[in-house]
Amino acid sequence: MAKDTQILKGILEGCLLKIIENHETYGYEICEKLMNYGFSDITEGSVYPILIRLEKKENIYSITKKSPLGPMRKYYFLTEKGKKELKDFMDSWEEINNAVKRVLEE
Repeated sequence: MAKDTQILKGILEGCLLKIIENHETYGYEICEKLMNYGFSDITEGSVYPILIRLEKKENIYSITKKSPLGPMRKYYFLTEKGKKELKDFMDSWEEINNAVKRVLEE
């Protein structure tokens, strides 16, 4: 599983950007979506540091809003810089994915 963790570290940023691109969302909801997509070992403890890093890099920004179910929530949004970063990630992922497929098909 340690190998999987190393691979995921490089991929999760792009996946979070894609999830945030679709609509405003908050950390717990992002974790739920990742689990629904099949990232079964993802925890909030791995997602929140990535959100902080993305915010520091100005790829996302957050707004704290009242939650309909309890305490205030931090909602995340993609910035223009984040949209470019997401496009770059998707382009890179396509190249890497195609190369790996060619290797594995050999």
